[in-house]
Amino acid sequence: MTAPAAPTLRRSLGLWACVAVVVGQIIGSGIFRSPAGVTDKLPGPFPLLLVWSAGGLFALCGALSLAEVASVYHQTGGVYVYLREAWGRLPAFLFGWAELAIIRAASLGAISTTFAEYALRAFGYDVKVAPASQWVHYVAAGAIALTTLVNVVGVQWGSRVTNVTVVAKYGGLLFIAVLALALGLPQAGGHYTPFHPAGSLSLAPFGLALVSVLWAFDGWADLSYMSGEVREPQRTLPRALVIGTCLVLAIYLLANVAYLAVLPVDEIRRSPLVASTVAERLIGQPGVIFVSITVVISTFGTLNGTLLTSPRVFFAMADDGLLFRQVGAVHARFHTPWVAIVLTGAVGVLFVLAGTFEQLADIFVTALIPFYALAVASLYRLRRRPGYAPPFRAPLYPLVPTLFVLSTMLLLLNGLLDAGARLPSLAILGVIVCGIPVFHAAERRRAPGGRPVSRAGDGRPEVRP
Repeated sequence: MTAPAAPTLRRSLGLWACVAVVVGQIIGSGIFRSPAGVTDKLPGPFPLLLVWSAGGLFALCGALSLAEVASVYHQTGGVYVYLREAWGRLPAFLFGWAELAIIRAASLGAISTTFAEYALRAFGYDVKVAPASQWVHYVAAGAIALTTLVNVVGVQWGSRVTNVTVVAKYGGLLFIAVLALALGLPQAGGHYTPFHPAGSLSLAPFGLALVSVLWAFDGWADLSYMSGEVREPQRTLPRALVIGTCLVLAIYLLANVAYLAVLPVDEIRRSPLVASTVAERLIGQPGVIFVSITVVISTFGTLNGTLLTSPRVFFAMADDGLLFRQVGAVHARFHTPWVAIVLTGAVGVLFVLAGTFEQLADIFVTALIPFYALAVASLYRLRRRPGYAPPFRAPLYPLVPTLFVLSTMLLLLNGLLDAGARLPSLAILGVIVCGIPVFHAAERRRAPGGRPVSRAGDGRPEVRP
């Protein structure tokens, strides 16, 4: 008797569901928290709009570059697969190791902490004082547990939550921007002059401001982790990556133009929650409540999207023989990588109970950016490989990937050169290096016979070009 086939992941996500994942993963808390810090470094409307445009351009360069690679390698795992195919199994494993050990857990912790803070504020609690300061950790852990359950039940449920929250967060941000332009501009006349004050644009402050802007644009690559569950991936993945990134760039620029319609540059600099300040200035306390609810929905959606996408990396590693095979288990009923999802959620809960938002956010950025740069740089190697014929080609090659690699290196160097961040950054990079002996141990324990058959999307072995 023939044994029943192992459950596989289903290709169930269409174009607009994928666009929603991209938009939902980028728009989290960054656009609500970053403008004050950016403005503090670049006073003046022109440099402010320029740095947000530059951040969007660099993110778009990354999206265009990965869109080409994704059109060829569309198995579950995304960046992990690209690194493996271009640079080998060790760099791919180190990415998965960093994802498991620090990146995703820190990301879940930072996002869920922001969610918990705003949720408690919406109910009138001051999260800076006890007992609410302690409740933040437990509410954040509960949010991780809830979204873990939603994504175990099925990719369609996780996708539905993403779709609903994306509409709410994008619509909420658009409403704030339109309200500011419609009401604030006639009242205040706008604060666009002087447009380019003398001395407002110099290289060092611009680079520091760009770091904050790039953080606000992070998340565009997360869709690639779900490549094995995307319909017509050769067409859908490139289109979704580019459309989603462009939509976010448009709303970010509109939001900053709208903020300047209501508040002068000096006041934006002193407003950590500038969207809340703008809404309060226009319609009073109801505006503050509206923004708080928008941020709660935004962060919950991003939290759900993280648990929808990132566990697929661990699934792909297990399917590749580099993690315990049980991690690659697919639920017989829900057709989701349920063990990988639960593992991701559990590590996230541990992190959120132990760390603050600032600690978690710094860990996430420092650990992730070297792998982003390496994944985009895979284009240099793949384009020289015989038989490489992508359905989509990144325009303006090699300028497009080079711009992105340089921007991510700026982020990493900022952490290494800053005296306060140097030791934590080196410690994080040290954890990544510690994955090298783990990789060799995993290679030794692999069963003979080569790579296992992939169930990451289509149930067939991968074919290398």
